[in-house]
Amino acid sequence: MDVRPSAERREFASTLRALLAAEDTVGLARGLREPGTDRTTPALWKALSDAGIFGLAIAERYGGSGGSLTDLAVFYAEAGRALCPTTVHSSVAAALAIDRLASPEAKAEWLPPLASGSVRGTAALWSARDAAVVSPALSAEPDSGGGWRLTGTADYVADADVADVIVVSAAAPGRTLVFVVAAQAAGVTAEPLAMAGGHRAFTVRFHDVLATAGALLGEAEAPALRRVANTAAALGSVDLVGVGEAVLDRTVDYTKLRHQFGRPIASFQAAQHLIANMHIAVAAARLAAHSAVFWLGRGRLASRETAIARMRAATAARLITQDAHQLHGGMGYVTETDLHLWSERARLGATLGGGGDVAAAWLEETLEESAGE
Repeated sequence: MDVRPSAERREFASTLRALLAAEDTVGLARGLREPGTDRTTPALWKALSDAGIFGLAIAERYGGSGGSLTDLAVFYAEAGRALCPTTVHSSVAAALAIDRLASPEAKAEWLPPLASGSVRGTAALWSARDAAVVSPALSAEPDSGGGWRLTGTADYVADADVADVIVVSAAAPGRTLVFVVAAQAAGVTAEPLAMAGGHRAFTVRFHDVLATAGALLGEAEAPALRRVANTAAALGSVDLVGVGEAVLDRTVDYTKLRHQFGRPIASFQAAQHLIANMHIAVAAARLAAHSAVFWLGRGRLASRETAIARMRAATAARLITQDAHQLHGGMGYVTETDLHLWSERARLGATLGGGGDVAAAWLEETLEESAGE
């Protein structure tokens, strides 16, 4: 397995970096912390839609760009580096969930608007505390009109305030069904949760919500739901790698500029050791994250690879941001430097879906299963 980026993907990454810089995503991240800010980010959304990002890993027959999960990982790395709003990630996750769980007929109906960016989505298919938990939080009862009635609560649904549709699973007698539900449907209510760094997540309650027959994507077994959750976790790990790369680059530049005792602190051995450790951490996290994406893209469940990616990325994000603040000194805690924006993104990304300790339990489970075979 060779996860090194090809020349084509390096060029793609360069193009994405230029696009995100032109849209000033760091400025957007700063602004989204303020109350009343337009979280739909229309200019950025249009730019990403025109670039085909929302359908990057979706087949052309369903309105996508026909790329691979590895191509999408290139975007996630640049998104983490540039602090691209998580509303983009949520909509991509909804499209990926439909692509992997829906029938061909449902894909043809729901994927084209999501892939084009004309419809925004989010997904509530796994626990925000532990992405290995994919048991449905909703129940589904047949409706006399041929549809279904959904009842229950989905917790920590990211960006539900700007989503047009939510992909959810629900327990029906003897099986698990997956639906697309309009976020503004009658009976759907969203309560905001207190989150750090301008991130928005919601407790979404479904009270006797009517899901028409066309809203049913299909039936899903637990392994299929887990693969979708693993994909989100692996791509989230790639996002954390991008965060780590950006913080490392900023810190190296700062240590060259900051002087103590008449010379740059980059010349001090203690600072060099910290920078070296940061580099090693991000390199290990990058390899593990792209390995998980590689195997998921080839149809494997890849729980072992995803667990390792999550452990590496969460650990690296914590170490790199902490050491960056130490090397920046007091300046690192001045909000005008923006370093805190990456630190908050790292803390959030390393927590939602389960941190390194939770991922370690995934790895232990996969090892035990392998030993029992």
